[in-house]
Amino acid sequence: MPIDPRRILIIRPSALGDVCRTVPVLASLKLAYPGAAIDWLVQREFADAVRAHPNLSSVVPFDRGMLAAELRRLNPSPTLRFLTVLRRERYDLVVDVQGLFRSGFFSMATGARRRVGDRGARELGWIFCNERTQVEPGLHTVDRMLAVLEGAGIDTTRDMRLFTPPESRAGIGAQHPQLEGGGYVVVAPTARWAAKRWAPERYARVCDRILDETGASIVLVGGAGERAACVPLTAMAQRDPRVIDMIGQTSVGELMALVERCDLFLGSDSAALHAAVGFARPLVALYGPTRVDMVGPYRRELDVIQHLEPEDVLDHKDPSAARIMERIGVDEVADACLDRLGRGQSVNHAAPAGAHKSPA
Repeated sequence: MPIDPRRILIIRPSALGDVCRTVPVLASLKLAYPGAAIDWLVQREFADAVRAHPNLSSVVPFDRGMLAAELRRLNPSPTLRFLTVLRRERYDLVVDVQGLFRSGFFSMATGARRRVGDRGARELGWIFCNERTQVEPGLHTVDRMLAVLEGAGIDTTRDMRLFTPPESRAGIGAQHPQLEGGGYVVVAPTARWAAKRWAPERYARVCDRILDETGASIVLVGGAGERAACVPLTAMAQRDPRVIDMIGQTSVGELMALVERCDLFLGSDSAALHAAVGFARPLVALYGPTRVDMVGPYRRELDVIQHLEPEDVLDHKDPSAARIMERIGVDEVADACLDRLGRGQSVNHAAPAGAHKSPA
């Protein structure tokens, strides 16, 4: 019988939304090995998404941009130092749930006796693992990662809970004291791919109804480079003090603090949406050319609005697929938001998944 590991490393550097929904891997490992110290290799800028989790011993920050820049300058020293740190920690078990060549290489670099990964990992990432799980195709991202553990004989839990760094929560309170008690709606109107975005003018019309029919304030969030895509909403903030423009003004930890306390989250497929799942917030998720059963808000299918036709090709990288998002109507989104604000209830993390139904 194998000896229980004393030191464990999770490798999931990116992306932010995927980092948020990897926490069940951490919770499962702690449940299986309560005495183990568990670290997480994650991109430095995403560390606040997980570092406050009570099951995590330490974050191993990965400076991808800096290391890549130094390698382009033919300076391997920072990368060699990083690999030396990984080796020095003497991990007994490494779990690679990123599933790429780079993450697999990091797994091997630790020198761990057990290196667990997905047999179907991309870029030949599987070659660095000595325990490989054949994961069933078509599973949700969360279930795929947990299947890697199950294939290694580790029991799993679907505990999605996230935890906000206390200083991030305090920072939001200091900037905007009116937000400390909740009573606001977080709106994340952007997404990386154009075909995943809903028109900002439609978001603005939904926000108008929320402002008119409830006492809730609205907080706008997004990246600094996304402001140009949010003009109808940022214009609202300039004329109405109930709309607070925080686009490009939050760290990852501050974004989590905002989502944690909101009464409702509204947005498309984005990292902030998956954070809302981790905080069990009421939400309305707008989806277009994306398979909700594989990458949607985990076990929150009934909170998704998506209208598909038989001929649709679900390719979010194809700009022409934006027509799928255009089928979503303003009134149905506003009605869904008002319904959830009226209920004012959170969602059980362990609730079973329901059948996905797109509201008409």
